[in-house]
Amino acid sequence: MPQLGFIRSKNEIKFLILYIAERLIEPVPYDVMQDLVLSCDGAIEFFDFSECLGHLVQTEHLTLSDDGLYGITEKGLFNGRATANEIPYSVRLHAEDLVEKQNQKLKRKRQVQVTTRSQSNGNTAVTLRFNDDYGITLWRMDVAVPDEKHVNKLRKRFEKDAEKIYSEVISILFREENHEENE
Repeated sequence: MPQLGFIRSKNEIKFLILYIAERLIEPVPYDVMQDLVLSCDGAIEFFDFSECLGHLVQTEHLTLSDDGLYGITEKGLFNGRATANEIPYSVRLHAEDLVEKQNQKLKRKRQVQVTTRSQSNGNTAVTLRFNDDYGITLWRMDVAVPDEKHVNKLRKRFEKDAEKIYSEVISILFREENHEENE
């Protein structure tokens, strides 16, 4: 039994996809786009969404990068803006809330970065990077860890507490010690 919702046609699904894509701060993978669109209205079916997304790529309203990210084109922006009022107001509001949350995740991913590379001695080099909103590196640290368990622990901790770690390191670096004052 279909769920209740406001979106009734494939055109309306396309309008919603464009509405969402325009508001995202960067291209997103299929599963993120799917979650955003399907969460906006309970009546949208997965196969209809998938077909509409593919059609928007074919008609060059959206791009699909080699690494599987969907982004909006100029044509998509123009047509999305022209059709935005066709989307029910409550669905637009819900879409904006969902997109804002997604944009916060995307922003966080840009700010807090963890990369790894194998070293010849068997350790893994982990680079922890904390960037500002403009992508400028505020702090970077390279750490050698012995195994994958430690890599995962370090990654989780840094991704969760990057601001706190950065703040504590800066505080330690600028703290004046009593013995320094006497020298």
